[in-house]
Amino acid sequence: MSQADRAARLLAQDGRTFAEEAGVPVAKGTPSALWQLLLLSHLLSSRISAELGVRAARELRRAFPTAERLAGASHDDVHAALDRGDYLRKHRTATMLRDTAAHCLERWEGDLRRLRAEAGEADDPAAEADALLQEFSGIGPVGAEVFLREVQVAWPELRPYAGSRALAQARAARLPTDPARLAALVDEDDVARLMAALVRRGLSR
Repeated sequence: MSQADRAARLLAQDGRTFAEEAGVPVAKGTPSALWQLLLLSHLLSSRISAELGVRAARELRRAFPTAERLAGASHDDVHAALDRGDYLRKHRTATMLRDTAAHCLERWEGDLRRLRAEAGEADDPAAEADALLQEFSGIGPVGAEVFLREVQVAWPELRPYAGSRALAQARAARLPTDPARLAALVDEDDVARLMAALVRRGLSR
């Protein structure tokens, strides 16, 4: 089987981004969609199952679709939304998410397109965006990687972005570990889905 065939099989089996699963319309690139992706990235970076992270992200998306809404919510309100999503570490996570909302408003005026613009002025936009994302409470290397991998749907200047977890699974699947060569196996619009499929492959093992 060729590498293109293996990539096509991965897409057919698991080619759905985590944002799509959570109902976050990342492709629109709107402030609310980017905010919701940031929340999802935070939740998926914890040591819990992706299923629980996506479930909690759906609840947070419904309750707090914008950074303004979450920043204006009480700790108990955020805790309750996480509880509805069966999320663990609710008290600590609620605190970090409120801090995240405050930072989003103070640093980016609630609009992560401003982060995109600032990162775009750097020689390496992906590396700069990674650094800026890690300024958020609770967003470390894993959370930043999730965000960048999924946001390339709306921010094509980051494409092809793979991340360490997708590349580790590409190696295991005997696919290229160079992001450009890996992305070339699928249509441009399917790059993020291929990377997500590789990550899902790793999570299922």
